[in-house]
Amino acid sequence: MPTEILMPALSPTMEEGTLAKWLVKEGDTVSSGDLLAEIETDKATMEFEAVDEGVIGKILIEEGSEGVKVNTPIAVLLEDGESADDIGEASAPAAADTVKEAPKAETAAAAATPAAAAPAAPKGDDGKRIFATPLARRIAADKGLDLANVNGSGPHGRIIKVDVEAAKPDQAAAAPAAAAAPAAAKGAAMAAGPSTETVIKMYEGREFEEVKLNGMRKTVAARLTEAKQSVPHFYLRRDIQLDALLKFRSQLNKQLEAKGVKLSVNDFVIKACALALQSVPEANAVWAGDRTLKFTASDVAVAVAVEGGLFTPVLQDAENKSLSALSAQMKDLAGRARDGKLAPHEYVGGSFAISNLGMFGIDNFDAIINPPHGAILAVGAGVKKPVVGADGELAVATVMSTTLSVDHRVIDGALGANLLNAIKENLENPMMMLA
Repeated sequence: MPTEILMPALSPTMEEGTLAKWLVKEGDTVSSGDLLAEIETDKATMEFEAVDEGVIGKILIEEGSEGVKVNTPIAVLLEDGESADDIGEASAPAAADTVKEAPKAETAAAAATPAAAAPAAPKGDDGKRIFATPLARRIAADKGLDLANVNGSGPHGRIIKVDVEAAKPDQAAAAPAAAAAPAAAKGAAMAAGPSTETVIKMYEGREFEEVKLNGMRKTVAARLTEAKQSVPHFYLRRDIQLDALLKFRSQLNKQLEAKGVKLSVNDFVIKACALALQSVPEANAVWAGDRTLKFTASDVAVAVAVEGGLFTPVLQDAENKSLSALSAQMKDLAGRARDGKLAPHEYVGGSFAISNLGMFGIDNFDAIINPPHGAILAVGAGVKKPVVGADGELAVATVMSTTLSVDHRVIDGALGANLLNAIKENLENPMMMLA
């Protein structure tokens, strides 16, 4: 039986992508591992490989198509002995669903289809297409089954004949009405701004340039809007004196100069946060819907600005790595992030993040938590300021302002305060981090 090739999820946050370029054409024979297409994800343009061998029987989505949802059929693969005649009409609606609505003439023709034909491909409560064979759809309609509640055992989870034959009619009522309520509530909570047309009309007569959003910028906008609206942020602030750290860093860099290693203040911040998560282990956690996940290792994500968006590469087991090892890994990850060469596993995960705008001269700011992280530390520039010493005398010190944004579902106020205090203690006593 022909196999549908589905739009892959090439990154954990990818919900849709652009089919930038086909590397094969209809009639080509492919083997497992052969490159099929170039796909622009929410993070970068990546190559998509074949999983099975066969012949490309039909290309369903043209190259250049935008907004192709994950798991949408994009092509049909024929096995040995099969021909294009075996493809049938099952895959045809996929392309229409992805690109645009079917013309009214086609809709009218569908309405005149005999009752014996398979019902149209159904969609779940989330609006996504439920993949089922035409025969399975006909049987489900006859039995009064809701395909949203049937688990598919076919390729890529497709519902086939045996699945609906084994299902019981009372499964049609299995979808609880309560499930619709959270979805509706979520839709209401995610307030949208004015429409594109409304905004453009507001600036009628003014000169402007429309800048098309790439996949990364769309994802950043969607995820951070959701984060700000759904995550209960609270903020903790501390000033950290850096003079001891700057002196210690200067000494280390002189000793490491022969090895070509130059430590940055950010390297010390990463190490300080990793060790603080070990000192306050209850804060080394993420939100997971109806529970929290508390971690043993300190996996610290660091925001890196790239053209058109940002990446947050993750330094795993940061508490166990030396400052020079963290520095080298961070330089490598940041460089490959800017080149779009990071693999998904290198920017997914972590329980805690750092966003440092100090090098841009920003004194202080509040960062938005990147779910499911429990917290993010916003780091400002080190600035000379007057301070009152322990002896009561006025002095000048290099002071760095930090703000810890905290997810209150994961970390309470006192716990967050303990975490930020531990970070401050590590940075103001840098030699302790080598002990």
